[in-house]
Formats: sequence, C-alpha cells, structure tokens
Amino acid sequence: MRVWRWILLLVIVATLVAFGWHWVAEDPGYVLLRMRGWRVETTLVAAVLILLLAWALLTAAWRLLRWPFGAFSRRHRRLSQQRMGDGLIALIEGRHGDAERDLNRASRLESLRGPALLAAAEAASRRGEHGRALEALNQASQSAPQAARVLRARVLRRDGKPAEALALLIPESDKGTLTPGGWRELALSALAHGDIRRAREALDPLQKSGALGSRAYALLEARVLTATIHAAPDGAALNTLWSQLPKAQRRVPAVIDAYARRAAGFGLILPAMDEVESALRREWSPLLIETYGTLGGNDIEARLRRAEGWYDSHPNDAVLLLTLGRMCVRLKLWGKAQQHLQRSLALVPSAGAWEALGDSFAGQGNAEQAQRCYRNALALIRGDAVDQLPPEQRAGHLDTRPVAIEERNEHGVPRLRE
Repeated sequence: MRVWRWILLLVIVATLVAFGWHWVAEDPGYVLLRMRGWRVETTLVAAVLILLLAWALLTAAWRLLRWPFGAFSRRHRRLSQQRMGDGLIALIEGRHGDAERDLNRASRLESLRGPALLAAAEAASRRGEHGRALEALNQASQSAPQAARVLRARVLRRDGKPAEALALLIPESDKGTLTPGGWRELALSALAHGDIRRAREALDPLQKSGALGSRAYALLEARVLTATIHAAPDGAALNTLWSQLPKAQRRVPAVIDAYARRAAGFGLILPAMDEVESALRREWSPLLIETYGTLGGNDIEARLRRAEGWYDSHPNDAVLLLTLGRMCVRLKLWGKAQQHLQRSLALVPSAGAWEALGDSFAGQGNAEQAQRCYRNALALIRGDAVDQLPPEQRAGHLDTRPVAIEERNEHGVPRLRE
C-alpha cells in the first residue's frame, strides 16, 4: 500500500509541476533593479530563485561562523546528558554515592536541572543523608515545585517526621491540586502520624487517578481501612463504621480480618463470625480461615463441624489444617489435633502449627514434647533448624502428597485422571 501511495503522490506532484511550468512560461514576469548606475533585469521566477539561494548561503555562513563558539556548549550538553544517564543507572543499581555525584553535575545544564536535582535528592535520601536531600530539593523546587514537594514529604516521612510531611501536603490536598504521588504520600504520612481521617480522604482521589496499579492500591486501601478499624474506641463505633463502608471495601479479606478480631475484642463474637463465614462462602481465603480458628466463643463444636465440611473441598490447605488442629486442642481431642497439625506441618511448616502441637502435648501432660514443639516454633521464626518429633510421637505415616480432589463433569459423573 505504501508503494502505491508514493506513486500516486509523485504523479500528482508531476502534474502540478507541469501545469505550473506552462502557466509561468506564458508570462514569466519582469523585474528591474537599478542602483547607482547598476541595472539588473530578470524574470520574476529567476528573482525568487536568486533570493532563495542567497538566503541559503547566508544561513550556511552564519552557522559556520557560530560553530566554533557553540562547541563548548555542545560538549557541556553532551557531558551533562551522559552524567544524567550514568546517575540514573547508579541510582537503580544502589550506588547512591556515585548517583548523587553524577546527578549534581548533570544539574548544571539548565534543561536537566529539575529532574537531576530530584534524582540526586532521592539518592541522598536512600543513603540516609536527609539534610543533603532537603538541600537538593530546595534548589529543585524552582524548576519542579510539585514534584519537589512530594519528594520532600517522602524524605520527611522516611526521616521519622510524618507530622511535617503531612503539614507540607495538607494545603494542596485541601485545594484538591495534589498529584497522584502526593495523595499516596499523604495517605502514608497520615497513617504514620495517626491521622486516619486524612488517610481515608486520600483514597478516593488516588483511586480516580489510576496512578497505582490495582494490586498496589488494594494493599494501600487495606492498610488504611485496617488502621481505621483498629482506631474504633468501642463496639458501637465499630459497627457504625462497618455499616458505613462501601460493600466493595467490606469484602476485602484483610479488612474483614481486622473487623472480626476487633469485634471479638469488644465481645461481639456473633457479628465477627457472621462476617467471616459470609466471606468464606463467597471466596476461599486462608487468612480468614486462620481468623476463624482464633476467635473465641462457646460454639466451638459447631464451628469445628463446619470447618471439617470445608476440609472436603480444601484437603491440601495447611492453614485449614492448622485451624482444625487448634479447635481440636480447645475441645481436648488430642488424637485428631495431632493428626491435623502434623499434616499441616508436613505440607507447610509454620510456627503456629508447632505452637498448637505443643499445646496438644501440654494438654496430655507430655511436657518434654511440648517444650520441643515450642522450641521448634521459636526456631522457625528465627530461621533455625527444627528438631523433629521422635517416631513414637508421630501420627502414623504422613503422606505429604496433596490429596486429590474428585472432579466431576456437568452430569455429576467422576472424571478419569490421565
């Protein structure tokens, strides 16, 4: 297609040139120039061509004369661009001292001054030189004021001064002129300072901007909402807050976990259980399964039967096995507890499973094995090697292979595995 376009364009240009030449040939015009006895006669077309040629010659001569004087500035621009690139690479590689040096040199070029100083401030901040970072930001604010303000807030927050970072961003947030990075820093600084209201106010504009990816925004939203729930002074305020949250926010597993634990702390066991069970009916969540097993209440037997029903659909979930083991320990079902907990440890070793297994041995009066399990829980947290149970204390032969779940087609007939 491109070849045909070029051919068509050439045909059109040739046609226009042919018609133009015939039009000019009929009357080429007449130009007379007289000056101090000099007399020049020519056609209009030739005069135009002479003027264009003269303009081209003058332009070339002017550039030729300027070339020696611009050599220094071109070298300065080339070196500054090279230092800018080297500084950014050093910043990414973690060579923050080299990055700060190269970026400060690159900032001598006016066109690179703002970005180079901002990057130099970031390098100084990562080195822990917060004073040097703030000095660079003072200079960068003349070229890029909004970016310098956001980065200054970040440096202050890293330096353990969230109140100063918050005070720096609040005027712009009240006017609604903060950049997406500014809203994020406002939320983080407000969380660090304990100003939960400001942190929640930053979520809406940050979500509308779309600057954060869905995963990053979800993590920040969960942090803010979790802090909001933990700040509830009593059960009534907690329920009021929970009822005012949008439905989408009340379905985030981390938020449900925070609400359930906070509600249980206020003695609201039934509302906490209802939220956790409703969430698990919608979507399976290991986090909420662990929450389900740690909540108090007197209906532990009914909850155990319900959790055992989930085991049929999720036999390879180590967290569910841990939850079942903890419930069996509370009901003093020592054999079932050890079977669940040891299978959980065989699938995914965890400190919580070792601790619960230690509780089961302690409940049976076996202090030696209980202490072994507690030591293993601490060793796993520290990253040390664990001391396995002796063969006589193990719940038979543990098959660590995942249990296969039977698959059925739309008619309810089991599928044959290949």
